[in-house]
Amino acid sequence: MTLGVASVMPTQAAKIGDLLRSGTPRFSFEMFPPRTEKGEETLWRTVRALEGLGADYVSVTYGAGGRTRGKTVETTDRIISDTTLLTMAHCTAVDHSVAELRNLIGHFANVGVRNILALRGDPPGDPRAEWIEHPDGLKQARDLVELIKSSGDFSVGVAAFPEGHPRDVDWEAGVRHFVEKCRAGADFAITQIFFDPEDYLRFRDAVAAAGCDIPIVPGIMPVTNIKQIERFAVLTGMDFPAELAERLRAVEDDRDAIRDIGVEVATDMGRRLLAEGAPGLHFTTLNHSRSTRRVWQNLNGAGNPKALA
Repeated sequence: MTLGVASVMPTQAAKIGDLLRSGTPRFSFEMFPPRTEKGEETLWRTVRALEGLGADYVSVTYGAGGRTRGKTVETTDRIISDTTLLTMAHCTAVDHSVAELRNLIGHFANVGVRNILALRGDPPGDPRAEWIEHPDGLKQARDLVELIKSSGDFSVGVAAFPEGHPRDVDWEAGVRHFVEKCRAGADFAITQIFFDPEDYLRFRDAVAAAGCDIPIVPGIMPVTNIKQIERFAVLTGMDFPAELAERLRAVEDDRDAIRDIGVEVATDMGRRLLAEGAPGLHFTTLNHSRSTRRVWQNLNGAGNPKALA
């Protein structure tokens, strides 16, 4: 890519922003770049399973401070070249210069990525640490949205925080900041995971009241590990309902029972959210698809039992 010249896509992949406005609920799945050979095998089993399931799109995360940048690019490239899955790449501004970001965006364009999730990103090591702007970088996620939109014909997504972002002074400020990101050129949004549908509905309605009609996709993660979800809640400030925690702790030595509860809760949430008009659901898989496939099949009322083997 020549600096200052918008990228031209080699293929005409679908735009996620358009898909989410089609009126048909869309189901998508988030994965992270593997760090080990075993992790690589697990990821590709999951990718193939989701391809067979007919996922509308998948996303590949980008580690804090870009620490998985190389693997993100490699994993995204391979999914695009070796599968039929529509693929979205995550891109974070933290600890990157504008030149580095332009280079990354250009690479994504060259391999056919048309959809990018633009994130300011968390500081490396501690998501709650002070956020320090790169001297030649960007300050806010909205700046990254503008950079990506000016770099080519991309559909750009942003993050949403139904319970409020831990760095915002209050919930209302979070809504204002979100709307600013959208007006910078975002086409859709995906929320951080949450457990109370009312939080999503309150946030969505507040955004609409502010004159912003962007599709906001709820982020859902079926619980499979109690300690893992508790740690995530501490790091992000997400509310982990006491009632759900109590149910899970009552069966903490039974992994299958934990998964069954996680699937049940995620299915109930998904049904409620779709009934309330959510444009789709985005599942955090942690590179394992069994629980998310069960939820997907529950919500779709069909499925091939062999796919769960």
